[in-house]
Amino acid sequence: MTDFFESLVRGDVAAVRSVLHAMDEAARRALGDELIAHVRRRQDHWWWGTEATALAVAAVGTMSTATKASTLLGRRSVMLRDVDPEPVVAAARQRGVTWLADLAYRLAERLRRREPWEGWHFTAGLLLAEKVAPPTEDAFVAGWAYAMGWQRPHDPPQPPLLDRLRADPFLDALLPRLFEVDGLGADLTAGGNGQAVPQALAALATEGRLDRAALLDAILGRLLRGDRPAALRPFLTLHEQLAPTPDEVAARASAYLRLLADAPGPVATVAQRALRELGDAVELESLSDAARTVLTRPEKALVRAQLSWLDRLARQHPERAAQIADILAVGADHPAADLRDRAMTLAQRQGHQPVATATVTAAGDDLPNPPQPAASLPPITDMDELVEEVSGLLGRRWPAPAVERVLDGLVRLATTERDRLAAVLLPVLRREQVGAYDHMWAVFNLSIQLHGVLLAAAAPAEAATRRDQWSGILSESLTRTLRPFRNRPAVEPPRRPALTLLYCTRLAEIGQRMDGRDDPGLLAAPTSATGALDPTALYERLAALGDRPVWRWDLTQALLRLPAGVDEALAARAEALHTAAGDELAGWLRGDALPAPVYRLVTVDRRERAGKYDFGYDRLPPRRTVVASAPPDGVTDPLGLLTVPAQPVGHRHSGWSDLWPALLPGQRGLAAAHLLPEIASAAQQDARESATVLPMLAECTGAGGPALDLALAYGLCARHEVDRAAALDALLMLAAAGELNAPGVGGHLGALAADSQVTLTRAVTPLRDAVTTGARLSVWRLLAAALPPLLAVPAPPRGTPDLLTLAAETAAATGVRIQVPGLADVVARGGANRLVTEARRLATTLNL
Repeated sequence: MTDFFESLVRGDVAAVRSVLHAMDEAARRALGDELIAHVRRRQDHWWWGTEATALAVAAVGTMSTATKASTLLGRRSVMLRDVDPEPVVAAARQRGVTWLADLAYRLAERLRRREPWEGWHFTAGLLLAEKVAPPTEDAFVAGWAYAMGWQRPHDPPQPPLLDRLRADPFLDALLPRLFEVDGLGADLTAGGNGQAVPQALAALATEGRLDRAALLDAILGRLLRGDRPAALRPFLTLHEQLAPTPDEVAARASAYLRLLADAPGPVATVAQRALRELGDAVELESLSDAARTVLTRPEKALVRAQLSWLDRLARQHPERAAQIADILAVGADHPAADLRDRAMTLAQRQGHQPVATATVTAAGDDLPNPPQPAASLPPITDMDELVEEVSGLLGRRWPAPAVERVLDGLVRLATTERDRLAAVLLPVLRREQVGAYDHMWAVFNLSIQLHGVLLAAAAPAEAATRRDQWSGILSESLTRTLRPFRNRPAVEPPRRPALTLLYCTRLAEIGQRMDGRDDPGLLAAPTSATGALDPTALYERLAALGDRPVWRWDLTQALLRLPAGVDEALAARAEALHTAAGDELAGWLRGDALPAPVYRLVTVDRRERAGKYDFGYDRLPPRRTVVASAPPDGVTDPLGLLTVPAQPVGHRHSGWSDLWPALLPGQRGLAAAHLLPEIASAAQQDARESATVLPMLAECTGAGGPALDLALAYGLCARHEVDRAAALDALLMLAAAGELNAPGVGGHLGALAADSQVTLTRAVTPLRDAVTTGARLSVWRLLAAALPPLLAVPAPPRGTPDLLTLAAETAAATGVRIQVPGLADVVARGGANRLVTEARRLATTLNL
């Protein structure tokens, strides 16, 4: 059988079929068992192209059931994307296989929804050969949708899509599911032409091949259920291609009214346009509820069109003008000032009389007192709890409190119950493939070192293989002890980020520490969820150690977690311990702590292009404003904590951003400076969850400085809502605590937007939400600082009128008058464009 398996690996389909043809049934089944063993042994081999076709021929030619064949062909290493079904069907026919359709159904069940093209053509080929109904599971329908627009590279040119769909035997069975499977609309654009499928389906409806009414009902059903914008777009195009008649719209008016009120903006616009063309066919009573909802929506074009529609109806039906005027008045509360004015003007034109209300102004923010940071959870002393915590961490971002708690628990339990720890922890690590991709040469790799410590705790043999590496890390770090900061020989700046250097050194120390006995745990274990460590708790831990040795890097991290400030009484108690560690704590508490760095604002360009095929280069922003820092004169910075270089845009981040605030919980501004490039990428490179660290920084203590102000400005302009929400949370936390430098944040926001570094329109919603929450004065002070650089450029960026509107509202609500340089110049330009209109509104509020 050696020749058979060699032919198989070469992808020689003809040779495989020739061998099978000469075999009887017993020999085929015996070969099938060998085939399964052969594929299992070759775990590193990927079957694709002609190799996968040869394997499929061998499977149907030797396996006894569809279950066995589908198990073999359904392996992750078997790529069915380019398998030719014809020789497989021919081999099945030659053998007299009766379960080919069953095989196709089983393979269809294995299709992955996110990669429906993997194996779809092959599975569809088997179904067509057997002339059986197609399955209607989501993945198979997604593969069918993807196949509509995708031409496989090696296939001959296909007929036009309209001709293929007209003759498609799957069309009647799968078309209804096309409108039911979430996200499927995005697969319809696989070929790059988002118009092709809608045009073909509309043409088939015109021909009578498809039921036009059923198609229109399916479209509305999909739009009512909702989906991502990209997934809804083809269905909107199909609606446009069908061009429903007034009678068809009238018969479905209730569905269109629901879409008008609740659907995403593009869908609501289509519904609004269809309903407007009906004229009086839409009952005012039915329209009124939807119209009231529309007038509160944020889409300004939709609201403006609704106002015009209602005004037209009022003029056409004077007897209903009062009722319509009440509906128009709903728009008087819209966040956009121009729409408020328009709504009130139209409502008053139709006879609405506004109710006079007393205006109550507040002098400041109305925010609840900020909650105190939560205390850290108690240390882990139970084996089951440790395993549960480790299992919860694997495969996701590692928050600092959980990392520190797990490391402390490992040290405690590995030195008291090592055998039981190995028995319960190792299966969890193996299941999650911890260490499967470790590279021993990647010494200063935080992820690999974390995994290495976990494995060393669970498997003594693993610890033995890593001891030399840990010793090397600690030897390299001997000259980089934190103190003293002055009067010591100069040390070359570290080549690695400070967080990577410190954590990897700590992990190497912890790995060696697990060989001890009855270890009481880490000195650096935080007492606060922010990562901060209470000085009294550290003193008590040192006192409890007595004559036991103190681990150097554990103490270093503990000192960095202490709050800033002098505590002479506690320093005297620490000195009375008469230990080296006690003396270090005493010196720190007497003011010999981490010095404050010197900050400077720098605008850096993007990195140089790396070769001819540097595809990521053009997606980098051309410039970025960051904060660089350096140690003050006479201070040595052996760990690089005080040194933040002004790296060009595109320089790789060290990652593990969630660990930075807990590394320096009392140095909020310094941690922000280290994190600033990553936070900026949320606004400039559309990175997701790169600014979610901002609330953690807000919970820390110490001066924020320019780095925190700049970080908040970037966060407010982040691409993704989760990052903007994090920036809003941080802003409110700081404002409530009286620690928000609102003019600083606003000045950076205006400068960044004026320099085209950020998209200003993204900041409008979080700032408006901040006002709604109660931070009126803080937002007004922020806007007063942001507007001057925006108004100074010849063409203020989009979003500037929205900020002017919000500024007028907050200035009126607080009663605080702040001069806005450049505002009078914009008002003096005259005209009726929105920038001038909103500038005039703010100037009127400020009595300019």
